[in-house]
This record gives sequence, structure tokens and C-alpha cells, in this order.
Amino acid sequence: MPDDAQSSAAVELLELRVLDGPNRFFTRPAVKLDFGAESPGPASDAAATAGLAVRRLHVALDLPVPRVVLRPSADRRRASLVFPWRRRARGQAIGAAAARMALGQSTERREIRALQTLAPGPRPELPRPRVPIVAITGTNGKSTTTRLIAHIAESAGRRTGMTNSDGIYLREQLVEAGDWTGFGGAGRVLAEAELDLAVLETARGGILLRGIGYPANDVAVVTNVSADHLGLQGIDTLDELADVKAAVVRITKRSGWAVLNAADPLVWAMRRQTRARWYPFSTDPEASQIDAALDRGGRAAVLQRGWLVLLAAGRPPRRLARVVDLPVTFAGLSQVNVANALAAAAAADAIGIGPDQIAAGLRSFALDSADNPGRLNLYERNGIGVLVDFAHNEAGLAGLLEVCRALASAPGRRVRGKVRGQVRLAVGTAGDRTDEILHNLGVLAGGADEVVITEKRHYLRGRDLDQMNAILRAGIAEGGYAGEVPALPTELESLQALLSRARRGDVMAVMSHVERAEIVAWLEGAGYRPVDLHRLREMVGV
Repeated sequence: MPDDAQSSAAVELLELRVLDGPNRFFTRPAVKLDFGAESPGPASDAAATAGLAVRRLHVALDLPVPRVVLRPSADRRRASLVFPWRRRARGQAIGAAAARMALGQSTERREIRALQTLAPGPRPELPRPRVPIVAITGTNGKSTTTRLIAHIAESAGRRTGMTNSDGIYLREQLVEAGDWTGFGGAGRVLAEAELDLAVLETARGGILLRGIGYPANDVAVVTNVSADHLGLQGIDTLDELADVKAAVVRITKRSGWAVLNAADPLVWAMRRQTRARWYPFSTDPEASQIDAALDRGGRAAVLQRGWLVLLAAGRPPRRLARVVDLPVTFAGLSQVNVANALAAAAAADAIGIGPDQIAAGLRSFALDSADNPGRLNLYERNGIGVLVDFAHNEAGLAGLLEVCRALASAPGRRVRGKVRGQVRLAVGTAGDRTDEILHNLGVLAGGADEVVITEKRHYLRGRDLDQMNAILRAGIAEGGYAGEVPALPTELESLQALLSRARRGDVMAVMSHVERAEIVAWLEGAGYRPVDLHRLREMVGV
């Protein structure tokens, strides 16, 4: 090794992580070393030195020399060195040895002697799926799209296992609550013998922390890529976030389908990283991406004259349903959920479910706390509407406010000649967001008629509460809101404060991440009732 290897005073090993499945860097298990330094440059130097050490150690042990990936962070104060492993214990030990050598803490001879006595450990233990897998990722709309695909499949007679951020579901029954969007949730569903299909929400955290829990999928769905969780786990930019999400597309089978949001450039670019066939979805039927896919023998899901339509090379268009007839689209008010419905329809078509069955599943999926908890769940009493939604980032809040404004101004809700009701918002999110994201959330919130901050005191994740509130208030003021912005300690208290000033025709919205069950119970106890599609269409005036 070079005599001028980085000293531990200049650079340090921040983390050694074993990834047990496909990941951001490889389509197979890998070892990742993260180096950090106070100034730009030394971390990348250390990672490069570690890469040389990894190769030299493999040669010394008479092992195949792996390909290594060096990835510096945007600010060049961190760098990752990644290489695939064939035996877990040996791969982890080689990574640790290479880090010590790169930091000048050990010698090649000493590390080789130690590695020669080490048991190599197990080979990768990824399940061999017996059923088709539909994997769903993205920043927004993952859970809604996952639930909708699973519902369509179950309605069509497919025995379906599903994972999402609420739990593990078998045949639409919750069997294990919690966030199961990672490696373990996939393994649990794929171990079930009596299933025909696995529908797996796949989040960034699981991909980064352990990898994907299966070697390949049959259909990949990517909803969008927008700013969220930046500054965590070495992901600082949207391009880096897209690179993580694209791992799901890269492991899609050649015979499978990549269902991609044609309106999102970062998502559409993923088509270049897959062997699978292209299946874009778009609310714009004239989008150039549609023709690009059809010209290659692919398919597309589009919105045409108010209908969800499936297109394919060599077959007539298949009209599924009008958007105003679908609960998930909020009678057509939620453009975000129109796109999610298109994505779900595309995925269902990709696994061979017929158009009539897809349409039936779309129509029977309710936008309520049973079928889609915490996603645009609408309650009403005496003309006052309450929306409970998981909106947790900029794109989510923008979609929520779009629905609020449309509902508040809908012809069927006008009161005594008023043009529209008031939009009253409880804004808040977890602390693991950048200052920029918090500020931008505030700017969006500033367009509401009344704003309160709903604090997430158990989800500060290292943030100072007062500082977080100050950032939100600055953004709210920039967004045009001139009133006082109180901060309330719970989501329920925030909603109650808004309701105390509500008038007939108004729409309340609470960004609920913590107290969804408590809010629903309180609303029902106070006489608020869930709004079904029939009532929603009356409210909207369609």
C-alpha cells in the first residue's frame, strides 16, 4: 500500500454496511464503506485507496477480483467504496481490512494473515420467488398505488400478499403492523406458500440499509422522485435519490415491465437502466414518451377525454373507467391519484389481469380509512369537510392543497352565493428534512386561508423544535400568509383549533403522521362521517 495512506486524523470510516440484496450500486449483495472528512478530497482519496486494497486482498486470497464502485458525495466530504460479496463474513472482513489499510491503521501482510484463518460465512440467502412480484417505489403515492394494485389483483381472484408502510397484508388482511417496506417484509410475503402474487412497496430506507429482499421482480412501478429525506444516509440530491429508486427498475426481468411516470424526467430516464419493456403512464395522451414506448413494442396508460385508457402496440385501445367514477381520484379532483390509478392499471395489465377486472377493481377501491388509511380520507358534518392525509413533503402537500382548493370551490359546496369556502391547514412533518424542504413546505402552506403548525414532538429526529417552527413560519410568511401561526403540540389539537373557527363550506386539512387513529376516532365521536363517492360527486357537482 502507498506510504502516504490517509491517517485517521484526516479522514475516518463512518460506516461499514453489508447489503444483503440488490442495491443502489449492484444488482447483487455488496459491502459498502463510507469515509468522511472535514474538508473536500480526503474521503475520496481514502475510498480509492480502500478500493485498491479490496482488489489486492482478493488477489492474495486467490479469489475472483470484484468490480468496485467509488461514489463521492455532492460536497466531496464523504465517499463510498462498494464491492459485491460472495460469502458474507469474508466480504465484511475484507471491507474492514481494506478500511484499516486505507487509514494507515494496518498492513496488507497482517490483514492477509487474519483473513486466511477466517471462515467465509454463508452465501447470499435471497428467496427464490414462486410467484410474480410487482415492486412499487417513488417518493409520493407508493402506498396508494401498492394498495390499489393489490386490491385489483384480489378482486380479480389473485391470492395476493402485500407490504406497505402500514404493515404486511395477506389476502387483504393485516397480519403484521408496522413499516414493512424493506428487506424483511419482502421475505415474509415471499415465504407464504398459498399466494399467487406479491405486491411490495419498496422504500429508499430499505434499499439503502439492507438492499432489496429478492433478486428480481416482474414489474417495477416508479411513481415519482421529489425532495424528501435528503441529507440522510449519504443521499443529498434528487439525482442521488433517483439512483436509489432506480435499483427496483434495474432488477426487473427482461420479460417484465417497467411502469414509469412519463411526466417525471428523473423517472422516465430510468428506462435506460432496465432490460424490461417500457410501460409509461401519463395524464397527457400526447406525451412523446407514449409514442417512444409504443414504437418499441411497449404499452402505455393514459388519460383520454376523462377516461383511463390502456394502449399497446398491435391492439385496440382499452377504455377502463371515467376518472369521475373512481373514488381514488377523488371524483377527478386529485391529479396525483389519477396518475396513481394509471400506474396501478398499467401494473395490473402487465401481470395479465383483464381490462374488465381492472376497471372493477378501480371502481371498488374506496378512498377511506379501511382501503387507503391516511390518504385523502374525507369526513363531513354540517357542510364542513375534514381531510386527513399523510402528506409529508412538498409534492404531497401540493397535491393535498390542490384537492382542498378544488373541494372548497366546488359548485356543489357553495353556500349563500360564496365563491368558495376557506381552506384551513395544519402543517407539519418529521424533523429529518432539510431546512430548504421545511421552508418550502411553509411557502406552500402560506397559500391557505388559515395555517397552524402541528408539531411532531416524537419525530423530531435530532431537530430543535423551536428552530423547526421558525423555519416553517418564515416559509409561511413568504407564501403570502400574514396572520399569526400558532404551533400546537398534537395533530388532534391542531385539527380541533381549526374546526373551532370553521364555517359551512370550509375544508380542513391535517398532515397526519402520528395520530391518525386518534383523529378518526374523535371525528366519528363528534358526528363527522366518512364521505363516499356518491356524496363526493354531489359535493363536487359532477
